[in-house]
Amino acid sequence: MNSETQTRGQLERTLSQRIQALYRTQLGQQPSRVQCQIFDGKVVIVLEDSITKTEQVLVASGQEDLAEQVRDDLDKAFNPQLTELIREVIGIEVVDVLTDATLKTGRMGTIAVLADTPQFREPQATRKLRSDASAEDTE
Repeated sequence: MNSETQTRGQLERTLSQRIQALYRTQLGQQPSRVQCQIFDGKVVIVLEDSITKTEQVLVASGQEDLAEQVRDDLDKAFNPQLTELIREVIGIEVVDVLTDATLKTGRMGTIAVLADTPQFREPQATRKLRSDASAEDTE
């Protein structure tokens, strides 16, 4: 996918949807919400309710350390797929992925550092506003 043919919002929505689908197919569940923001050569991803049932059971039984280890192992196994998905959607290589989760809240955050800053198509409304402002300047 070429990021220059889509707006930032379109890419962020596509990425969010694809990440939810990846969680569903790989882990058998999906986060309740996935938010993606692309800026300055980085993609920030926040997932709500991303903790697996296994992790929840471990936390509830007082085995937080084991739950953290399971989360770390899942991240290591999952990050190559996430990296490829980001590269596919945005069209730019990912050079680093930083991930952390909070088992108590079920939230997970990921920062993907891109090899370059994506270029986006400007939304129609923004172009129209700028065109209108330029026309007023020439009057």
